[in-house]
Parts: sequence; structure tokens; C-alpha cells
Amino acid sequence: MTDIKTCLLRAAQLQDVSDSARLDVELLLAHVFDKDRSYFFSWPEKALTSTQLATFEQFFARRLRGEPIAHILGEREFWSLSLQVNASTLIPRPDTELLVEIALELFPQQSIRALDLGTGTGAIALALASEKPLWHLLALDQSQAACELAESNRKMLAIDNVQVLQSNWFAALKAPALSAKRFDLIVSNPPYIDKDDHHLSEGDVSFEPLSALVADDAGLADIKHITAAAIDFINLGGYLLFEHGYNQAAAVRRILMAAGFANVKSEKDLNGNDRATLGRWPS
Repeated sequence: MTDIKTCLLRAAQLQDVSDSARLDVELLLAHVFDKDRSYFFSWPEKALTSTQLATFEQFFARRLRGEPIAHILGEREFWSLSLQVNASTLIPRPDTELLVEIALELFPQQSIRALDLGTGTGAIALALASEKPLWHLLALDQSQAACELAESNRKMLAIDNVQVLQSNWFAALKAPALSAKRFDLIVSNPPYIDKDDHHLSEGDVSFEPLSALVADDAGLADIKHITAAAIDFINLGGYLLFEHGYNQAAAVRRILMAAGFANVKSEKDLNGNDRATLGRWPS
């Protein structure tokens, strides 16, 4: 019989496809056993049943082909929320939690209206809503599949102060029923990777939709479009906040300042890279 210890040793086979091979195997086993990872340290000689072994082998083979753990398990944690994940959206990443942190610091106590553009799984909007039940959040995505996933996550988490709508950036807000909406905060993790970036063929990114990753104009086209259009949808004194590439901060600051935003600054991610930039619409 194959035991947990034997399965954990197979992490060596994943070294070429993963920087976190041991963690990957632990996560697969945790799903198979429906246990916390600490269980394996207490019961390393626990044998897998034939069903558990078959499931593990299936998962392991998919990971060996490079498929992301989040897609294999169908879930990813973000801001302590367990979110459903599939191939229709980006996989939520720890660096994106920086946007949540910044937003919460900007509006520590107020009841505000916020807009999440390109919501994907709904990660940013749902994280903010979970922390601020008095906030009113609108989450938009051009992909119907992404909207269905975000709405499913909203219902699963029983979060009532988020509305999910399909929209190509601000397009849905031009409808008569929504045309009067203005926001205190507009936040977005838009496509910002250049189409020639070699990272697009590497790791988890190679399994994610290009439409959520790639933008023209050296990755800045969508950021420029959102910045120009946001002026018609942001309240006086409101903030526009972006995630962007590690080397794009200076360019994004110039875009925001050229559009008339003030107090423009960038913030660093977990690796010390300038990953988020924000500006305030003057009051």
C-alpha cells in the first residue's frame, strides 16, 4: 500500500515544473484526504485507499504536465477567502492582496461606492466586501464565464454587498439605469503584460486566458483606456488604483498625472517591486 510519506517523496519529480514542489504535493494530498496539511506530519505512514491513490495519481499527473494547482483543485485562497477558480480567469495571487490593503487604508471607516474592473474570480471585490459590509461594490468583467464564476463565489461566501455585471470596462455603466453611478474608488487588475513577454509561455500563466493578461502598447493600453474613461465615473476626491507590472510604475504614474490625477504614488508588493499605483481625482 502507498502511504503519505511515499507520496511526499514524489515532490522531487516536480522540481522542473514547480518552485514549490513539496507544497504542491501537500496540497494535493490535503484535497485527497480532506485534511489540513498538518495531518501529514502526524500520520506520515497513513496508507491511501485505492480511491484516494487513484485521485492523487490523476492530480499528480496533471501537475507534472504543468497545470496550475488552483485549476487542479478548483480553488485558491485569497485574503483568507476560499475562491472557486477555473481556466476562464486569472488565478488570484498574493501580490494582488496589496490592492485590498491600500483600498482599506484609503477608506478606513466610510461607507463608500467602489468599482472593481476586470473582476475575474471576484477576488478584489469580495475581499473588500468581506471587510466592509457597508461598502457598495460593483464588479465588472467582459467575460460571461468570469462573471458567472464571480457570482458563484459571491453566493458561496454569502456576500450581499457586491453586484456582478458583464461589461467591457465601463460600457455597462452607460446604460440609463446605471448612468448616474459615480464611485469613490475604482480599482483594477487589468491586462498589463506585453504580447512578446516570454513569461506568457511559462508556469501557471501559460494556462490562463491571454485576454486577461495581454495588452497592447507595451502592456499599457488598458491602463490608459481605464484612466481616460474613469474621469466620467469617479467622484471628486475619489481614487483610481491599479495593479501593474513590476517595471511599469513610472509609466503608470505618468499616465495618471497626465489625466489630471493628484497625489499619485506607487506601492511595493511582497517582493519589493512597485506593483500598485494610485491617484486621487481632485476635489
